[in-house]
Amino acid sequence: MKEQVSDHYGRSRRLIDQIADDLKAAGIDPKKLRAADFEPIDEFHFRGRQATLELLEKLELAPDANVLDIGSGLGGVTRTIAEEASAKVTGIDLTQEFCDAAKTISDWVGLSEKTMFVQGDATKLSFSDGSFDGAVTVHVAMNIPDKLAVYKEAHRVLKPGARFGIYDILQGEGGDVVYPTPWAMDASISYLATPKEMASLLQDAGFKILDEEDSTAESYEWLKARISKPKSGRTMPVTTQILFGDIANDMIQNQLLALDERRLLTYRFICTA
Repeated sequence: MKEQVSDHYGRSRRLIDQIADDLKAAGIDPKKLRAADFEPIDEFHFRGRQATLELLEKLELAPDANVLDIGSGLGGVTRTIAEEASAKVTGIDLTQEFCDAAKTISDWVGLSEKTMFVQGDATKLSFSDGSFDGAVTVHVAMNIPDKLAVYKEAHRVLKPGARFGIYDILQGEGGDVVYPTPWAMDASISYLATPKEMASLLQDAGFKILDEEDSTAESYEWLKARISKPKSGRTMPVTTQILFGDIANDMIQNQLLALDERRLLTYRFICTA
């Protein structure tokens, strides 16, 4: 299963080379960009950077906090937390290519000293007990069948009382999801939990849930607006099409319908270890 997930996100050509070439073709020097400029490709979760900032606010991190980003992808959430909270953030992801690209982008935007990216398995973290002052996971659980193992590991590596923020895509009451989606071409690597199941998993892992929020309606409006927004004038010429190819548009339309019909939900949980 892990190989299938890694293959789904992998590319036939080095992703960072594709990004660099597309920026060069548009006359853009990547080293002159800010971290936020990469949002279309490194924070393509529902509601993008704004959702990350809202999640970050709930973590109540102290300056210089040591934070873990589980399922960091291209490192957008990692960099936003590092930049906005003056934190040291470690991102872990199953896909080596994403880790490599994340490191390069951090170097481009001057955040290499505040961010670190490690290839690894979220169900078997390599960090010591009580290593982190906070942790997040954003749009990751959909690909993980053993979510309890992930949340137990998150609880283990957090200091007592530290906060864990989860912003994820869940199974709604509106029916089965239509594929493809950004996390799966079909149901074989998609493992959506309901809100009730997620709450139980987090509690079983040892967390106390402080807050949970259903943001599905906001996610639907955000995605609808993003689709209708003219492409001209965007700072970043690189979009999620570089990750998913021509099928990216089908994925977006499937998600829009699923959010509207509440087949998919977006939920945020704030917990304490």
